[in-house]
Amino acid sequence: MPQRIMYVQLKTGYDIDRGPAWIARVRFTRTWRTAYVHSRTLHRTTGIAYAQRDDANYYDVATGEGFWLSGPKRDRTDGRYSAQAPAVDEDVREAYEAFLDGAGADVLRGPAL
Repeated sequence: MPQRIMYVQLKTGYDIDRGPAWIARVRFTRTWRTAYVHSRTLHRTTGIAYAQRDDANYYDVATGEGFWLSGPKRDRTDGRYSAQAPAVDEDVREAYEAFLDGAGADVLRGPAL
C-alpha cells in the first residue's frame, strides 16, 4: 500500500481554506481512490458536483465531510487562500522538515505497506 506525506485539510463546515489542516502520513490503495489518514477512510470524489460543493477532492466515507489532499509545498503555501500553518504530525516531522530544507521529494514517500 503506497504512502505519502501529504497536506490534508478539512473543507466541510469552513470558509474556503479556513478548516483545520495537517501534514500527515496518508496511506493509499493501489488505485489511489481510497486514502487512510487519522483513523479516517477517505474516498476520491468523482464528478464536479461534490468537488464544487466543498472544494474537496476526497470525502470521509463515514461522515461525508470533504477533505483536500495534496503534496506539501516547499514555500508553505499549501492553503490557496489562507496563510494558516498546518499542524505537523510528529511521526512525519523529521522528513517534512528535510523536504522544506531542500531534500528531494522522495523523502515524502514511505515504504509500501
